[in-house]
Amino acid sequence: MSTSTSAPPRKPMPSALTFDLHAKCSTTKARASTLHLPHGDVPLPIFMPVATQASLKGLTYDQLRQTGCQLCLNNTYHLGLKPGQAVLDAIGGAHKLQGWDRNILTDSGGFQMVSLLKLAQVTEEGVRFLSPHDGTPMLLTPEHSISLQNSIGSDIIMQLDDVIATTSPDHARIHEAMERSVRWLDRCIDAHKYPERQNLFCIIQGGLDLELRKQCCEAMVARDTPGIAIGGLSGGEAKEDFCKVVDTCTGLLPEKKPRYVMGVGYPEDLIVGVALGADMFDCVWPTRTARFGNAVVPSGTLNLRHRSYAEDFRPVQEGCTCSICRPRDQGGLGITRAYIHHLTAKETVGAHLLTMHNVHYLLSLMGSARQAILEDRFPAFLREFFANLYGEKSNYPSWVVDALRGVGVDLMDD
Repeated sequence: MSTSTSAPPRKPMPSALTFDLHAKCSTTKARASTLHLPHGDVPLPIFMPVATQASLKGLTYDQLRQTGCQLCLNNTYHLGLKPGQAVLDAIGGAHKLQGWDRNILTDSGGFQMVSLLKLAQVTEEGVRFLSPHDGTPMLLTPEHSISLQNSIGSDIIMQLDDVIATTSPDHARIHEAMERSVRWLDRCIDAHKYPERQNLFCIIQGGLDLELRKQCCEAMVARDTPGIAIGGLSGGEAKEDFCKVVDTCTGLLPEKKPRYVMGVGYPEDLIVGVALGADMFDCVWPTRTARFGNAVVPSGTLNLRHRSYAEDFRPVQEGCTCSICRPRDQGGLGITRAYIHHLTAKETVGAHLLTMHNVHYLLSLMGSARQAILEDRFPAFLREFFANLYGEKSNYPSWVVDALRGVGVDLMDD
C-alpha cells in the first residue's frame, strides 16, 4: 500500500483548542505561544511530566499543582488495563478519577505494546499481544485506542502509530511503519467521538530517513489535525540525527499549530528542541532520576546520595523558587542537601522531594526560555544556559554546537 499525500474527502475536524502564536525568535526557530485547552491555558514551550497510571510517582496532585504544571501525561495502555474502560466510563474519565482539574494528554498505548510486551506483533489491523495478566490474546486497533482515550477524557489524544526503533536497520520496515501510521490516522479520525472536546494529534514517523519524514509530514499535515507530534525519536539514535529529524519536520509543519516532540526530557535536549522550533516535550526522566537521588540543577545533576553532601546545608539549588528549596520564612520547606542525603539512604520521602524539585526545575526552565523568546533575547539565553551547564566551551558537545549553528547561533563565538 502507498501513502496518499492528500487527505481523503471529509469534513474539517472540529478543534477543542486555540493556538495563539505570540513571538518568534529573530535568529532561531524558537516560538512562544499559548495553547488554550478545555482545562485551562498552557504556555508554550512546555515540558509535560508523565503521570503514567494517573499518578506522578511520589506526588499528590496538590503537590503537582505547586510545581506550576498545567498539562501532564497519562498512559492509555496502563489505564486501559487498570482501572479499565468500564470504571473510567462510570466515574466520568481520568480527571475525576485522579482529582486533577488541569489538562491531560494521553498517548495511544502503542509504544507500550511494542516496548514492554514480548511477542507483540504489528499487523494492518493493529497490535496483537498477550495480556500481561493472564496471557489471553489481545488486539489494540486504532479504533480501540481512540475509544479508550475517549473514555479517559484527556484534552489531547494521540493517534495509534506503528512504532519502530529509529536505530532499526530494516529500512523497508521503517517505510512500512510510516505509511501504516498515515492509514491508521485516518481510522483514528473516523473513530474519534468527541473532537469538539478532545484534540487528536497525528504522529510523524519515518525513522532517521529525512525523505520518509518529509513524505509523512506532507501526508499528516493534509489530514489537518489540531496538533502534530514528531514520534519515533529518543530511542538511542545519535543526537545529531535527532536534531536533523526535528529540524526537518518543524520546517514543514504549519506555523499555527502546536508541535510536540515525544520522549524528550534532558534539559539540553529541551532547549535545543525549542531552538529547532518545537513547542511541547515529555519524559519520565526527571521523576525517574529523582528516585536515584539526583537533583536537576543548572550545572547538570547532583547525586545527593554521595557522602560529600552529608554536611552540605545549602538548599538543593541556590535561588530556586520551588517549595523544596524556598526558605521557611518565604513559605517553603527549606530542605537542605544534607537532609536529602540522609533521606535517600532508606526513606522514600527523599525521592518525593527531589521529584517536586526536578519537575519544577524543568517547568521553570521552559518558562525562562519562553520569556527570552518574548523579549527576543533567546540567543543570549542559549549562551547562558550552556555556559552554566558545561562551563568551558571545550566541554560543549559537538551535536549542540552544530544544531545551534544550523539555526544561526554559534556558541563558540566570543
